[in-house]
Amino acid sequence: CPLKHSCLCWVFFLFLSDVLALPIFKQEESNLPPDDENKVLPFQYVLCAATSPAVKLHEETLTYLNQGQSYEIRMLDNRKMGELPEITGKMVKSIIRVVFHDRRLQYTEHQQLEGWRWNRPGDRILDLDIPMSVGITDPRANPTQLNTVEFLWDPSKRTSVFIQVHCISTEFTMRKHGGEKGVPFRIQIDTFKENESGEYTEHLHSASCQVKVFKPKGADRKQKTDREKMEKRAPQEKEKYQPSYETTILTECSPWPEATYVNNSPSPGFNSSRSSFPNLLPTATPQDAQQWLHRNRFSPFCRLFTNFSGADLLKLTREDVIQICGPADGIRLFNALKGRVVRPRLTIYVCQESQQVREQQKQENGDVYHAIYLEDLTAVELTEKIAQLFSISPQQISQIFKQGPTGIHVLVSDEMIQNFQDEACFVLDTMKAEANDSYHIILK
Repeated sequence: CPLKHSCLCWVFFLFLSDVLALPIFKQEESNLPPDDENKVLPFQYVLCAATSPAVKLHEETLTYLNQGQSYEIRMLDNRKMGELPEITGKMVKSIIRVVFHDRRLQYTEHQQLEGWRWNRPGDRILDLDIPMSVGITDPRANPTQLNTVEFLWDPSKRTSVFIQVHCISTEFTMRKHGGEKGVPFRIQIDTFKENESGEYTEHLHSASCQVKVFKPKGADRKQKTDREKMEKRAPQEKEKYQPSYETTILTECSPWPEATYVNNSPSPGFNSSRSSFPNLLPTATPQDAQQWLHRNRFSPFCRLFTNFSGADLLKLTREDVIQICGPADGIRLFNALKGRVVRPRLTIYVCQESQQVREQQKQENGDVYHAIYLEDLTAVELTEKIAQLFSISPQQISQIFKQGPTGIHVLVSDEMIQNFQDEACFVLDTMKAEANDSYHIILK
């Protein structure tokens, strides 16, 4: 209808206005007036490490770090006069995390971190260098959360925290022929103030930046290589890339979701009201709708839907949402609004072969099978899912075989998995591999 078309055009105008108002470089100070006068960005976090010069304009900055090296993060009070007076003279709590940048790895975070823990017993992914840090109190590192640290600090005083990242980007890359490209991480900081009960659960600000971590001295070599490559480019080509900045300013982002990869161990600072992000209800107020968008990682579109209630959002058609948010985010938002569950491409059922366990199960209810849902239909995905199911590291599974005619062992390939019958049943048997502490899995 003409009215709906007019509304959509107005939303598009607002969206384009937002895009044009953004500074080209995330590190630049913008002289433009703030888009939302009521929005308070109370803090600024500065990572004292240079950004890569090999990043194109309008792309997110990338910073290289050395494994185990201490890097300073300056915690700056960015409030204007009179803003957030309730935290003046009081402490706030910040939680620093090293998380995955790629969404594919975010989905398998639990098994990725458990695999790292298995291969690096006693080590942590993220540590605080407490002797070098200034202005922090009550530093903590939960032994069950290897990628998280937290501390209290007073915004009115000079505060610098030094962190050490002990994992490297290639540790989470599937090794094939050597020289694999390392995966990017994110360093994210979430800051909270005290509530009436004295708990630091009221969210104030979150920001993050993209990093890659190399073996000692590797980040320096990579930075030098990028700089030399840029120097060889023609002037018109150089204009397509950002200059390298001496420091990295973390940019505003959504708060890290409440759920963590540690079962029954809530992340500090997010334990006030654990939520599974339920479907948006038609009765939701505009404020509730904003929270729902924020929690479900649709923060870039919060301003577009500022005055939308739950009923307003739920009335949008699939075409409306795609037109407003673009194809990728539009489909994701529409599915989230409708609470749609995507059916897996392949489901198989597996049972672990153990004579004692199987005899006990048969006496009770017969063999007990577990469902494995596959999306990529690859041997790598099957390996990861089996490892996750039986709480072992994927590195412990050397190869997967399927028992063929006359008992022969046929190596499971991507093509074989793509030809598995949906809802097929398998009994898993294990056979010691030549490598230490690793096994072959046989599907019977």
